Formats: sequence, structure tokens, C-alpha cells
Amino acid sequence: MRPLATVLLTALAAAPALASAAPPPLDMETIMADPDWIGQAVEEPYWSVDGSQVYYSLKRDGSPVRDLYRVPAAGGAPVKLDPAAVANADGTKLVFDHAHRHAAFVRHGDIFLRDLGTGSTVQVTRSAKAETSPHLSADGRLLTWRSGDDWFAYSTAGGPAWQAAVVEAKDDPKKDKSSELQDQQQALFSTLRGLKADEKAMKADADALAAADPAHAPATFYVGKDVSIVDTSLSPDGRYMLVVTKAKDADAGKIADLTHYVTDSGYAEAEATRTYVGRSDPTPQALKLLDLRAHAVYDLDTATLPGIHDDPLAEIRAKTVAALRKDGKTDRADALAAPKTRPVIVNSEYSPGIVWSDDGQNVAVQLTSVDSKDRWIATVDFGRHALSTQHRLSDKAWINWDNNDFGFLRDGRTLWYLSEETGYSHLYTRSLGGKPTALTSGRFEVDHPVLSGDGKTFYVRTNQVAPYSYDIYKVPSAGGALARVTTYEGMDDFSLSPDGRQLAVLHSSPYVPSQLATVSTDGGTPHELTHTVKPGFAEHAWIAPKIVQVPSSHGAGTIWAKFYGPADAAQAASRPAVIFVHGAGYLQNVHLSYPSYFREQMFHNLLVQRGYVVLDMDYRASKGYGRDWRTAIYRNMGHPELEDLLDGKAWLVKNQGVDPKRVGIYGGSYGGFMTLMALLRAPGEFAAGAALRPVTDWTSYNHEYTAAILNDPQLDPEAYATSSPIQYADKLQDPLLIEHGLIDDNVLASDSIRLYQRFIELHKKNFWMSLYPMERHGFVHPDSWHDEYRRIDELFQQNLKQ
Repeated sequence: MRPLATVLLTALAAAPALASAAPPPLDMETIMADPDWIGQAVEEPYWSVDGSQVYYSLKRDGSPVRDLYRVPAAGGAPVKLDPAAVANADGTKLVFDHAHRHAAFVRHGDIFLRDLGTGSTVQVTRSAKAETSPHLSADGRLLTWRSGDDWFAYSTAGGPAWQAAVVEAKDDPKKDKSSELQDQQQALFSTLRGLKADEKAMKADADALAAADPAHAPATFYVGKDVSIVDTSLSPDGRYMLVVTKAKDADAGKIADLTHYVTDSGYAEAEATRTYVGRSDPTPQALKLLDLRAHAVYDLDTATLPGIHDDPLAEIRAKTVAALRKDGKTDRADALAAPKTRPVIVNSEYSPGIVWSDDGQNVAVQLTSVDSKDRWIATVDFGRHALSTQHRLSDKAWINWDNNDFGFLRDGRTLWYLSEETGYSHLYTRSLGGKPTALTSGRFEVDHPVLSGDGKTFYVRTNQVAPYSYDIYKVPSAGGALARVTTYEGMDDFSLSPDGRQLAVLHSSPYVPSQLATVSTDGGTPHELTHTVKPGFAEHAWIAPKIVQVPSSHGAGTIWAKFYGPADAAQAASRPAVIFVHGAGYLQNVHLSYPSYFREQMFHNLLVQRGYVVLDMDYRASKGYGRDWRTAIYRNMGHPELEDLLDGKAWLVKNQGVDPKRVGIYGGSYGGFMTLMALLRAPGEFAAGAALRPVTDWTSYNHEYTAAILNDPQLDPEAYATSSPIQYADKLQDPLLIEHGLIDDNVLASDSIRLYQRFIELHKKNFWMSLYPMERHGFVHPDSWHDEYRRIDELFQQNLKQ
């Protein structure tokens, strides 16, 4: 592992102006200005079809518009493409057939097909709808793509495109629905019987003609009027389709509203947002298999999944039901009865929920229980029209939201998948019905697996060197050693070239946003293709965050953190300190990449300039440290994290000579929640705190995030009472600033306002609230950012300085 100093020197070498001899002092106006002054991050790189060029996007200064650039993969000057050049550029979502005779891509929402032998390109679609998900069959004969929930196909030999299947959420209008009276009429009158027979004969003849005519539009599949279609997926060979459905009339629950006070109309306007946790559980989903050749529909029964009839919440359920019955609330107790078969959904939020083998002979589906305790990967037995479970991952806390990637090796008979079963996300393979093989293992995380075109190698991103250091590694798909490809230690994303010999990588460092480079898949010196940092930003003498290890006093091991202080460590003694708490809970902020909290990082530089030191911690629940670290907060949010923050304060006092009476704390979203928990559950520990857009009562947050960690509030009210700051409002004694956007549709402003009212009723002092009428959860207007951080700065100046 390269030492941190070497990493930072490398970053500085990439941007020489960072080493200015006379940097200007920082001020709030500058660091909270529109971030265009920093320089734009490189976005969405993709390869040209021939692999000689790399395209990427850059935000235009002063505008949300993104411009498309092209740069030679071997190095050279990037070129911004004008509209005419953009119209002829290679597109995104590039796919090939196995023999690399054809390539397909998406350009401006349309599908294009290129013959790699002749170089000719055919525009396959031209429609107002956006086409997505192009796929070439393994033999290169068929191109398929998606438009909404509909799928289309095109022969690479030419001819018209056709809709692969027409699926409607209706009852079949031609299906014989005889009643008792109709049966009686048919029995009585021969004329009616004759008419009925003629009708059936005409239909049979039309169906036979349609089946024999390949140019005929496909017959409609009717999946029932009582469902709505959630998702569809077509096999690469066009033979089968999977349809995901849910009940059409499921209760969506009451939707919370917010109010826009500053509007074009001059009138206050309401906006519907979302339901609260537990007020409408995710609607269970079902799977249907459509045989397009036989024109048949089959239900795929999820009740055969192993463990689907278990109740992982039985102990909590029994306790809550007993308490309700004791209080005479029988109806509410009855409502908590465990389902005989746990409902499931297709897990497609952070990874594809359905993946086909290249030849279309197999398909895998990832299903998650609505209670978040189980994840299954199942294949479909086309002969039996049934699911066959290949892997089950269970967690007493909750299944992770990400690191759920899966797919097939090139043989189409071997699955690969990520799993946390050892406590860390690792890569596995298993033949269908066989035993798993671990391709990676150890106390580190693996994500973003990409299989090479020949199927022999996986490329993955890992933090094997250290939790905060990410790079690309490769490992044979048949098993073998994990080999390092890049040495950036700040790896953001990557893409494999069409010939499989190069990687286009996005890398960054603490003060350099994502930049583009290419590197051989065998490693070696990369070709740096972009440098977008502006001189005005680079000339500042930014403080290199020092990554430190804070020992846990509660048996949790090491709490990794970033420390910002003066160059001369001796000067840190007796300084006041600020602890920053990152948001999202499950997020990693202690790393060597450019942080999503880049404004906060500049603010930390300003605080050091003004005489503070700053500690930024990856407390328990943070990403990148394995399953146990992630789930430490199950049913107990705000408690393990507070232990870690207090250990951070103790580390500052012991190692930096910080005055324990002059430590402040602040953060946004989950960081705002933790600021509240710090002040309300550990009064007197922090001299002041600023809670930005905080969750104050988890019963009013969304279902998807909250129920995974705390279960449903009706089922587990104890977890919500334990984890919600509003329950500790009577303990407030330290100065508290709350700041919230009024049109925040993630953590609603009502969260902060309800806590504010609670403080009023408790006759509390030294609390303030600042509301921002035109901001959502993530502020976007520089004036709001400036005002928000000016108030935080003043809070600390008034309460932390002697």
C-alpha cells in the first residue's frame, strides 16, 4: 500500500497549480459558490464501437446542460462535439454478438445496428419513445430492445422490426365465459349452437393463419384485469418473456404533502410526496412466464422458495401482539398475524432483477422478501414452468440494498453472484443445482463485477488494501488469485473496452473530481485523458485529510476517520474541534476519492483556517466495512453510532489536545439525525450542534429504508421509540440549530417542525430553526448553501471559541 502522503503527492502532480506558493485565504462566499468554479467531474464515459475513442459528458458552466466530448483512448486532446457531430457519434449501451460481427447501441433514444465487417450502420428505430436495453442474440441473428414495458425484435439480416409480444393487463375478451343461462340456451336451440360453432371455427382458422405467417402481428397475451404490469423481460432469442405483476387495487396508503411557498403563480401550491413507513407495505409481486412460441401463460409460484413460510419476526411479533391484547387492542393484534407465505418482490432497484443467459436457454430472477430478511436467486425450469432456487441469503437484520449483482457465465449454465454470507461482499459462481465456488474472500468488500467478453475473467472494484482505498482487480472466472490492475486508491467507476484489452476508468482524489483515464487490463501506466480542475480552485493550499484509526471503547474495533488540522500538529493543541457526521447512514465518506461532501470538505478547511480541528468519521452503519458494521444499528438506530462519535471526541482530546468542553457537531440527513441524538442522548458532551434536514421521528420516514432497519412500526414500536430523537426532546440543554428545506421530499420539513413544537411545549431554550423555501433534500442554490453554512459557522464561533 502506498502511504497517504504519496497518494496526495500523486494527486498534486496531476494538478500542479494546487501547490501555489501564496494561496488566497478562504471565505464563505467562495466555498459555497456555484461549484462550477471548481471544475466539472467527468461523467458517463463509454467506448466507441471500434474501441479507439472514449466518449464522456461534462456539465456546461452556468447551465445544467451536459456536453458530449470525445478523446482518443491512447491519449490526445479531447474534442467537444457540436450538434452535428453528436448526431453521428457512437451511442451508449453498446452490445455485441459473440462473434463480434455486429454491434448495437442507443443514440438519442433510438436503436442503431452496425455491421462490423462493412462498417455500415442502420438506424433500426425512429420514434418519440425512448428505446433501451439493446441485446444481440449469441448467434448474432436477432436484435431485441425495450420501449416502456414492450419489447421489439429485428433480424440483423434486414427486414421490418416487430413487436415480440403484446401484453395487456386485461381479461381475455375472447375467452368463453358461459353462464348457467347461456348453457341452457345452447342446450335448447340448435341455431345458437351452430352460430357458436361457426365463431369458434373462424377463430381457429384466424389463429392458424397467424401462426403460419411470420409477418403477422403477434397475438395479445392477457394477464388479467386484477393486476398491473411492473416489469417485463424478453429472452435474447425471443422465445420467452417474464412478466412481473402486482395487484392493481393494492392500498397505496395516505400520501404526505408538502407546500411550495415561493411559486411562479404567487399562490402556495401543494405537492404529494410519499407514504410513511408502515402505512403501506410494498405491494407483493408475482411472476408469469410467457411462452411466445406456444402462446401460453404460466404462473411461477414463489411459495416454493425455501424458508418462504418461516416467520423471522416471530419473537418480536409475539411480544407486540401480547402487549396489544393486554391493552384490549384485539383488532390491532389480529392485524399482526404472520402471513402463511411471506410476500416477495423482484429485487431490481440497485441491480437487474432478471438476467438471461446469452443464448436465452436460462434465466435467473432475484427475489427479496418484503420483510427484508431473505434474498433468493432462482432460475426458471421451462419444462415444469416453475422456479428452481439456486441461492438463498438470509439475514436476521436486513439484506443489503446493494452488492446484489448476478448473472451467467458465457456457458449459460453457471451463475455468478455477489453475497454477504461470510460477512463481506464477495464474488461466487455455481453451476445450476451445484455447489458454490468463492472467487474472492477476505475482510474486504467486492463490488461492480464485470465479466470479460471471452468469459475468462472478472474485473471488480475492491478495498482489499485498506477500507478507504479502492482499485480495480481481476480474477479468473474459473478461480484463481485476485490481481491488482490499477493503483489509484481512489477508483470511482470503470468500463471494459470492446476488445477486452483496456479499461476506461474514472478516478479521483480528495480535491480532484472524477477524471478519465485508460489502462491496460494487465495493469501498467495509464493514459490520463482529462484534467478539468480550474486554476482558481487548484491554487488553494487544500489540507490533505489525514486518515486515522479511532479505537472503539465498545468492542467494535477500529473506527476509520478523516482528520483535518494544521500542518504543524503541535498547533492543534487547545484548539476547539468539530465532528462532522455524514448522511445516508449506509455511506462511506472516509476514502481517497473526491467526496460527495466536497462543500463540507472546503468548510472544514475554512474551520481549520479559523482555529479549529475537524474529525469526519465512518461510524457504525457506514458502507465499506462488512455486514456486521452495516447491521450494528438494527432496531437501535442512533445508539452504536453515538458510541463511535463519542469515541471520536475522546480521540481528539487524547491525541490532539482538544478541549473537551469545546467540541461541536454537525451533519445533514442521517448526519442531522445523529446530531440530534448526540445532543439529546448525551447532553453536555457537545458544546453545540447543527442538524441539517434531520429525521426526528422514524415513523414519518419512508418505508423502503426504515422498515428494513426497524421493521414495521406497528410490529416493532419499541425499535422506533428507541431510535427517534423526538422521544428524547426533554433532554435538550445544549445550543441546537436546525436547518431544513421546505420542499424536501425525502425527509419532510414537518419532521423538523414537529420537533420544534415539542421543544416549545417543553419550554426549552437555545434552539433555532432556519427554513429554506426553495430547497429540497440536497440544496442546489448557492445563496441557500451560503446562508446555511454562515449560520453553522456563527453557531460554532459563539459556542466553541473561548
